[in-house]
Amino acid sequence: MNNWRRYAIYYTAPGPLGEFGAAWLGWDIEAGSVAARLGQHRKLPPRIDALTRTPRRYGFHATLKPPFRLHDDSSEDRLLDDLRDFAASQPVILLAGGLRIASLDGFPALIPGGPSQAVQDLAARVVQVLDRHRAPLSPEERARRVPERLTQAQRDLLDRWGYPWVLDQFRFHMTLGCRLPDDEVRAVIDALTPHLEPLLPDPHPIDALTLAGEDADGHFHQIARIALRV
Repeated sequence: MNNWRRYAIYYTAPGPLGEFGAAWLGWDIEAGSVAARLGQHRKLPPRIDALTRTPRRYGFHATLKPPFRLHDDSSEDRLLDDLRDFAASQPVILLAGGLRIASLDGFPALIPGGPSQAVQDLAARVVQVLDRHRAPLSPEERARRVPERLTQAQRDLLDRWGYPWVLDQFRFHMTLGCRLPDDEVRAVIDALTPHLEPLLPDPHPIDALTLAGEDADGHFHQIARIALRV
């Protein structure tokens, strides 16, 4: 019996990029443990802990299906079986232009360096095909999304899929920090760029789907990383 509060389906980066992301954020989603911080000798910003507080508990990732409570009629084993079947039917995606670090609405993040319709389509299929495993939003969960601040289209997505930024509202990104003022986010981007650029292949492969679970403290752990079809 597992005690995860919520599940999510992510893309997580393996190898040196994933290791850097874990060390920068301070949480290793693969190991499910606190990660050793990067040394200041790397000329990184001095307030790393404050800059990364919000995304730390989620780990270094790109969200494909946002966190959800498991439906009463489902189970982790059923979810995992369906995710494995789904992954086996989906080809590896090569992002032409790779990933680049940029400001996404004030958040420092890795985003595609070029058009990414294949990733948009993959994320939409993940949301739709596996939605039978998601419990409906509670009134409290819906209220936390502050629906009065959303567009009508986003409210419709929230009510249908449990999250307002899916399907045509989705943007692939791997968050590297909290929302910051323009000058601060620019400073973070400038500091991280020389460390990240050598770790970003072009094209960048989206080669697996990661099932993650949220523990009682709100940290996400990798349950399984499942390869896409080659």
